[in-house]
Amino acid sequence: MHNIYTSFKGYAIFTGLIREIATVKNLSGSMLAIKAKHKAKLGDSIAINGACLTVIKVLNDGFNVELSPESQKVLAMDNYKNEVHIEPAMMMGDRFEGHIVQGHVDCIGKIKEIRNSGNSYDIFINIDKKFIPFVIPKGSITVDGVSLTVNDVNPDSFRLTIIPHTMKKTLFKNYKKGSSVNIETDMFARYVSHIISHQKNSLSWDEVDSITARY
Repeated sequence: MHNIYTSFKGYAIFTGLIREIATVKNLSGSMLAIKAKHKAKLGDSIAINGACLTVIKVLNDGFNVELSPESQKVLAMDNYKNEVHIEPAMMMGDRFEGHIVQGHVDCIGKIKEIRNSGNSYDIFINIDKKFIPFVIPKGSITVDGVSLTVNDVNPDSFRLTIIPHTMKKTLFKNYKKGSSVNIETDMFARYVSHIISHQKNSLSWDEVDSITARY
């Protein structure tokens, strides 16, 4: 019997909290073999570096998922070679932490700078300008599957501040200037932008509150 997953409009939901750093055993064509402690089941949805993928084979020491050629075009494939972040989809009754993540990667970001501030790290990431409207100051963003808070937003980049614990416990410890990462912008920002773009008249704040209250 399969696990019962929480869904949002028919999609699996994630929170952006990494449950395990797993190891890539092999990537052959579209088949990605993962070695992990997590005991997956056939058909499970698992976010790997922030991309929602389906388990198509269960192994004694892990599982296999399929990365279609189209997926490989839009993901930061350099980060699917050694270690990867994994997060199983939420199950009914799970405590909700992080923020709502769909596992749909919007674009690839490029790390512009990592600045050690002593008790934290400032990370500057460049993305395509067309996705900047969906990056909200003090809002949430997912970087390679990790739920983070945006500090500042610029015309083609944004700044994150992460604590040493996050740096140590995630793959951010391996990233450097020029590293590519998967980016999923704020879901609500995308939804509201889509609604406004199809609205003839400007929305009132009451209408914006009504839209966000639905979720």
